[in-house]
Amino acid sequence: MTAAPPMVGREDRRTQLVDGEFHFTADDFRTIAATLHSAAGIALPESKATLVYSRLAKRLRALGLESFREYCALVTNDRGVDERQQMIVALTTNVTRFFREPHHFEHLKETVLPPLLAAAKRGGSVRIWSAACSNGQEPYSIALTILSLMPDAPEYDIKVLATDIDTQMLAEARAGVYSSQIVAAVPGELRARWFERDGDNFRVAEPLRRLTTFNELNLIGDWPMRRQFQAIFCRNVVIYFEEETQAKVFGRFLPLMSPDARLYIGHSERVCGDAAARLETDGVTTYRLRSVR
Repeated sequence: MTAAPPMVGREDRRTQLVDGEFHFTADDFRTIAATLHSAAGIALPESKATLVYSRLAKRLRALGLESFREYCALVTNDRGVDERQQMIVALTTNVTRFFREPHHFEHLKETVLPPLLAAAKRGGSVRIWSAACSNGQEPYSIALTILSLMPDAPEYDIKVLATDIDTQMLAEARAGVYSSQIVAAVPGELRARWFERDGDNFRVAEPLRRLTTFNELNLIGDWPMRRQFQAIFCRNVVIYFEEETQAKVFGRFLPLMSPDARLYIGHSERVCGDAAARLETDGVTTYRLRSVR
């Protein structure tokens, strides 16, 4: 005979932060929030408790756990590294689309790329970084912008580095397969030339794929890059960080920006910290590295 699950006492019910299938207390929330902040730099206010419960309850069911206390014990344990990654995936939001915030791509096309691509034809290199690439729509939009100006770009030293903390999103990005609804945001001429039909979906064509490289990277972790970039896209990600962490991230971009490089950030974000003195406005949520005199 299977024993009945222990009853949640009256005192325990009062400590419940969110009513539901699993016992979830304020202490559980604080442990999860601290773990997420330590692992990914994301600040999680208690107002997000219901969201945390709804997203992580699925993980508890998948793992066969009976309470958030057990889950907290797992993700804070040295052996819980895989589940910590699953927790980050569950609690982060991946909102993206092709050519999101189109003014950035217009600026890239009209102002930044023409001299860079001309230099590439003379033997120079072009490096652009998509620092929170999600499932690839941002870096592929960058690459499409390059191809719109220079169809033979893959034959030159031109690369778009795309990084993200979410390994599942990176897997989707590398696959490069999107629904017709998603690629509807891509201009028809570019879609016809640089995508291939894959049943009801569209797959990025080989020239588009050759321009992009996808790697896992945590913005508050180690950065292995040593060479500089002429443009960095870091959009709609630092908004989830506390201001101190935002300032650190922006400051770490500076030595990786070549002279006259641009930084593109999200519409709700503003450069802060030491980087604010080194970057000047060059358009809507677009910044240019000041020359050091």
